[in-house]
Amino acid sequence: MDLQIGGKNIGYNHSHFVVAEIGINHNGDINIAKQIIDAAVMYGCDAVKFQKRTVDVVYTPEELARPRENPFGPTNGHLKHGLEFGKEQYDEIDRYCKSKGILWFASPWDEQSVDFLEQYNPPCYKIASACNHDKELMAHIKSKGRPMIVSTGMTDDAGIDRIVDFLGEDRLTILHCVSTYPAKDHELHLANIPRMIKKYPKAHIGYSGHEVGLFASLFAAALGACMIERHITLDRSMWGSDQAASLEVGGLAKLVKELRSLKRDYIGEDVKLVLESEKPIEAKLRRKATLA
Repeated sequence: MDLQIGGKNIGYNHSHFVVAEIGINHNGDINIAKQIIDAAVMYGCDAVKFQKRTVDVVYTPEELARPRENPFGPTNGHLKHGLEFGKEQYDEIDRYCKSKGILWFASPWDEQSVDFLEQYNPPCYKIASACNHDKELMAHIKSKGRPMIVSTGMTDDAGIDRIVDFLGEDRLTILHCVSTYPAKDHELHLANIPRMIKKYPKAHIGYSGHEVGLFASLFAAALGACMIERHITLDRSMWGSDQAASLEVGGLAKLVKELRSLKRDYIGEDVKLVLESEKPIEAKLRRKATLA
């Protein structure tokens, strides 16, 4: 069964749904966010994604007071507040994405952030790997009645079963994910993708990648993932914790181009026929056909 997110069809018989994860790679600068949005639009992504936190709810006072040198000040609190967009920035994100014709949504890390995002009528909600054991938060997200996407980093099979039992498979997309930044190739275990497609037939299975390069994401798509999410940055050498696990704009362009070719040109239909282009070759090479 197909799923719709913002008027776009999600399913195994459709083109891959590509999410450009901006996250906090904007470094607190709305102009950087817009440049990444522009790249996502230019290269044919279906959506961009952000992260939303109510800083004083998500982090304890002790955590915020912890010394941590950063561009915004000497403590972790300066960093977290400096990276967090508020209403002015999200109003502009909403306006800008609508003007560019691209969907946007976010991963809320607390209930207040869910309520904040509701004012923008988001097409779906993303449950981050760090939040996929938070029953109260997931219940609040579920109560909004929107499609849900959940990443499965830091979670084993039993944990994923509990998540799916709680959220239900209806209108749910499950993203195979490994929460190391960047993830090593031997950590990816992409064989989970076809296994989960069989295990959760009413949900949709995708992939959220934190590896370096493109090949693993393309392989995930070839294995059946119908949604591909990758962190995007203007420059992997920029300051920030997620930059090294991100694709630069050139990599994004290559990824989307190859994903579109993968579905259209390589995978094709699951029926084996003699192609018209094969028939002259058959007439030339086949000595006899007595197997009938």
